[in-house]
Amino acid sequence: MTRQDKHGDLSGASSGATGQRAHGAARPAGGRASPPGAAAKPAQPDISATRRARGSDVLARLRDMAIAYELKPGERLSEIDLAARLGVSRTPVREALARLVTDGFLEPASRGYVRRPLDVQETLDLYEARLAVERECLRLALERATPDQLAEAQDFLAGSKSVPPETPVRELVALDEGFHLRMADMARNAELRRLLANLNERIRFVRWLDMEAVGRDSTQREHQALLDALARGDATAAQHCLGEHIALRREQVVDAITRGLARIYMQGEFEPS
Repeated sequence: MTRQDKHGDLSGASSGATGQRAHGAARPAGGRASPPGAAAKPAQPDISATRRARGSDVLARLRDMAIAYELKPGERLSEIDLAARLGVSRTPVREALARLVTDGFLEPASRGYVRRPLDVQETLDLYEARLAVERECLRLALERATPDQLAEAQDFLAGSKSVPPETPVRELVALDEGFHLRMADMARNAELRRLLANLNERIRFVRWLDMEAVGRDSTQREHQALLDALARGDATAAQHCLGEHIALRREQVVDAITRGLARIYMQGEFEPS
């Protein structure tokens, strides 16, 4: 056989092999080709998405426990105990505890974390910060609120007025927060709204106690006066209404915290009526 013949034979073989690969079954990367008629494998779950969801659930549960002082003031927190209590691994618990330090609910300790104390001055500072944030939200809302937003806030307020008197305090405070967050929405500033939401969470325990003592009638009247002033563009009246509505005197804070601590340590957990 001549060199040319050999070359032709090799070329033909190469072409045939290439053709077989081109027309044969596609081979998945890193694996063998599936036999004809084989069923497709079921899609694998997104492990990272599952972990994120579990982490969010753990954070939400621990945040609720911190807000209600199920985690008592000064209590040292154990990752192992909390993980067992929640039925999860230690990793999402560790991440959630670190986040709650950033959000102002916990403090780092020599070995882990502790729940921040229920402190009079800190509570007054938080109310002062809330008033400052809400004043700025109101200032911007006076410039930016739309008729639709004002109408929706009025509908929300009318609905909250119709809530029965025996409604639990937790739900009443949630309605109050909902009204104020609508005011923040009118400001159209996402960072101010985020700050307000965090402050609401940190003072919620005291708000529950204050709502029990003050009741909701005065709150509803103050909300309506504030919304009316905003709707007519009266900045002076609106800011005055806001200050009267949010301001909390030191003696009120002392009374609320005294009652709250009694419930935390005598009843084991705060359960607003």
